[in-house]
Amino acid sequence: MGTRDDDGRGRAARRERTDARRNRERLLAAAREVFAEEGPEASLNAIARRAGVGPGTLYRHFPNRQALLAAVLRDRVERLCGRAGELAAGQPPDAALAHWLALFLEHARDHQGMGGALLVQDARALGIDCHRMIHDAAAGLLDRARRRGTARADLAPDDLLRLVVGIALSTARDADEGQSARLLDLVLDAVFRPAPGDRRARSGGAGGSAAGGGECRRGEGCGRGERGPAGEGRAGGGWSVSRRKATAQ
Repeated sequence: MGTRDDDGRGRAARRERTDARRNRERLLAAAREVFAEEGPEASLNAIARRAGVGPGTLYRHFPNRQALLAAVLRDRVERLCGRAGELAAGQPPDAALAHWLALFLEHARDHQGMGGALLVQDARALGIDCHRMIHDAAAGLLDRARRRGTARADLAPDDLLRLVVGIALSTARDADEGQSARLLDLVLDAVFRPAPGDRRARSGGAGGSAAGGGECRRGEGCGRGERGPAGEGRAGGGWSVSRRKATAQ
């Protein structure tokens, strides 16, 4: 009799843990959306409603706004840095770096207010060093592109990240949704250089004229390899964030 009771209590406890985990995941998903739409001061009750739970459930998982913001930021950073490894495994080095920088730009634009909101509490509350994780992800992708010979050797990961953050800050309230992608394209033009052995590029670097004196026009590869479908970067570069967005729309 006692064994059956113990088994029943064990099953009930496992169901409660499963329900709690699902509720937490739903709350995080809802919070990501609502904070991105309304900023870090968004209504917590609105987040609970979107998650389909009551306010009490929200506060059981996250006792205050800072705790929820920290959890959302940590979740986003872990996802962002996890994508770096996936891209490195599945794309050429320069395409992986460009793709990840576009994701980082989106992250910076969506969550620029959250970092400031968290300054009021100890940064250790996040449980991870977000800046270090993002730096290491960028450094790994940049190093792969350097070793392949398609990224300039004098560029530091911190410099690259600051450029992208600058784009996010300067376009935060811009009505032109494509401007941030176009600015990132300009940064990528400065990051990448002709692949070794590419005879179409004039010696002297990216952005110059192709061999034979013709003008190097945007969208033609410019000595950095040919462009794949819809602006998709191939092994030599030729990546265009703005063209990918336009095609997707």
